[in-house]
Amino acid sequence: MVHTRIELPAREIAGGKEKRFTPSLTTYIIENNDEVDRNRKRPLVIICPGGAYGFKSFREAEPVALRMMALGFNACVLDYSVAPMDFPAAFMDLCEAVHYVRSQAGKLNCDPEKIIACGFSAGGHLAASLGVWWNSGMVEQYLPYGREEVRPNALLLGYPVISSGKFAHQGSLANLLGSRLGISELMDRASLEKNVSDATPPTFIWHTADDDCVPVQNTLLFTAALAEHGVPFESHIFRSGCHGLSLANRESAGTPVQVEDDVSIWPELFQNFLNGLFKTD
Repeated sequence: MVHTRIELPAREIAGGKEKRFTPSLTTYIIENNDEVDRNRKRPLVIICPGGAYGFKSFREAEPVALRMMALGFNACVLDYSVAPMDFPAAFMDLCEAVHYVRSQAGKLNCDPEKIIACGFSAGGHLAASLGVWWNSGMVEQYLPYGREEVRPNALLLGYPVISSGKFAHQGSLANLLGSRLGISELMDRASLEKNVSDATPPTFIWHTADDDCVPVQNTLLFTAALAEHGVPFESHIFRSGCHGLSLANRESAGTPVQVEDDVSIWPELFQNFLNGLFKTD
């Protein structure tokens, strides 16, 4: 395994040095070998852990990366900007991550057309943001890249924050928008179900029906928008489970209530979805 930390361009938003952050990618890359396939190019999953845009949960980072490797994918965990950094810092970080992975695809043994943006909770909002904004002009507005350079080929979203409306997770929005919380243009932009288009990438999304932190309606609103625009997707609403389940097994659980055997099958369901989507081995 190639396991290393790669620094991405630092962020400094208006406000001075106290709002400077250096994002990074931690790689979990399966090494090729002559005994199997020296030239194998695998899908790569960029993981954005949740934490309400205020911190990043370890439970939704390395355990997920290792699980993705066990399923035959390469993975990277993105350490992205959170409060007091605010919009669009985290979005720019994810753009930089996709650009880096695509530009270094040979070194990372990945297929540059099989890059998946993955996120949980607020990290799901970040991943889905790239899915709906990659071709909106925001990339060229903030970064020296073309939109195709940062385009994700698929999304993997776990109990994502999506909406800024009735079912919003207010803490995530407050951290994301900072002092600009409530500005109607930004609130509409942050309500991702309103920004889905025909160009949104195929999406695998899951949630639990009784999530009492980020209501399941966030996922339902997003999948309804995907269906309206004819975007391929697969959605799984599990009967029960608390927010922040991650893998829903003992590898990622911080407490016993974060183990849900019925939910822990989602990585295999995602693998099946991706195999069908990319027609991988």
